[in-house]
Amino acid sequence: MNSAEIFGELLRHYREAAFLTQEALAKAIPCDRSLVARVESATRVPQEPFAKKADEVLGTGGVLHRLWGRIDWYPQVEHPDWFKRRAEMDAETTSLREYQERVMPGLLQTEDYARALFGRRLEKAEEVEERVRARLSRQQRFLADGGPFYFAVLDESCLRNVVGSAAVMRDQCAHLLAVAQRPNIRIQVAPACLPRLIRPNASMSLIELPDGHRWVYSESLDRGHFNDDPAVYQRHSQTYDVLRADAPSAQESAAVIRDVMEAYEHHDQARTRRGQVDQEQLQRRQRRQLHRNRPRFPRHRPRPRQQEP
Repeated sequence: MNSAEIFGELLRHYREAAFLTQEALAKAIPCDRSLVARVESATRVPQEPFAKKADEVLGTGGVLHRLWGRIDWYPQVEHPDWFKRRAEMDAETTSLREYQERVMPGLLQTEDYARALFGRRLEKAEEVEERVRARLSRQQRFLADGGPFYFAVLDESCLRNVVGSAAVMRDQCAHLLAVAQRPNIRIQVAPACLPRLIRPNASMSLIELPDGHRWVYSESLDRGHFNDDPAVYQRHSQTYDVLRADAPSAQESAAVIRDVMEAYEHHDQARTRRGQVDQEQLQRRQRRQLHRNRPRFPRHRPRPRQQEP
């Protein structure tokens, strides 16, 4: 039984001990009855407010919320079958090498970046938050002490393609600089100004599992592709290694990331200044309009005295 199943069983235990049906608990939280049912069956990730409110309604003393904070929810999030398989690989890989174009790899995304990215294609805020929580949870293993080796080569488009806002991108760049300090993580940038770099035809991952099994993983528009043919893995591995060797080093790449981050910082500051100027101009226009629309009253001016002859 995994942690999500334990959470679901514990929720069911406390609910039944309180003599509440799933529908009654749902009304008290409040939420849909189907959400309670799916959390209890470990097929849906509950949000933090759900765990807190369930504790309050069921009088558990905060047990559910404490357990919620300790669970790696990522494997339990509902994904297409192909992505679930990739998630399971990430949970046990001993070494991961990635080449990424256009958007940041999921393992390197900040919370705001992930939220902005998911918000582009998911309409329900609840679904967005579920995916964000899952993505952050997935990162924990790689950011922990003694985490698996993770090497990422980012096409410069990952840095230039704005997701969310300039502020989000500035913080994302700062996050890259921070995690790159970890002993198990190396980040390199493949600049657009180096057209002779031999790059893979698409974003891809080279995954090594504890049993020595090796996989090449890539994604198309709506599906993932796995290939464990040794010849295919060897070919893509050589392409990746040549790219890493020819691309700027991790230290040089950090300087590139820092320059991009500062550009986003200046852009954000300039936008703030423009906003302040625009606000001041609007206030001045409003004052002038108020002055023009103010009712006019006749002014009594004293007549000049006539001089006596």
